[in-house]
Amino acid sequence: MSEQPSTSQSSDNSGAEIVLREPIPGDLGWVVHINGETYAAEYGWTIGYEALVARIVSDFVNDFDPERERAWIATLDNERVGSIFCRAIDDETAQLRLLLVAEAARGRGLGNRLVTEVIEFARAKGFRTLRLWTNSVLVDARRIYERHGFVLVDEEPHHSFGRDLVGQTWELGL
Repeated sequence: MSEQPSTSQSSDNSGAEIVLREPIPGDLGWVVHINGETYAAEYGWTIGYEALVARIVSDFVNDFDPERERAWIATLDNERVGSIFCRAIDDETAQLRLLLVAEAARGRGLGNRLVTEVIEFARAKGFRTLRLWTNSVLVDARRIYERHGFVLVDEEPHHSFGRDLVGQTWELGL
């Protein structure tokens, strides 16, 4: 992550400005916090999910390749309201991770915008495939992925985060 975060801005129908920028100190802790809090409140997931997010964020920072990887934090009126990460799996495959739009920013097209940013970034970096892993209960996120052309390539039941879930792997050819 760079010293001077890059940003992009857009306004939604309410006139509020949504800014996408690279993470600054405090943002990654917020990503862990908001994921744990949101998924516990909305899906009844246990602290195990927050621990998974903490590992994902830690791995991202510890293995960060600034030439091929990126994270975005979305803000609305200077408040954090969303995040998404793009990780390199190998020379040809990138992975979309940790898409989250906080309740305060839902309905403004932010999820779509964040996914678009990752797709454009992965294409520009020369990846041929963009992959993501999600759970079938995350219907709104899955709709965004489907709109962008991701296809379901695998699914498997699992018990995680205190729930019986169906994990899904989706891919997009770039």
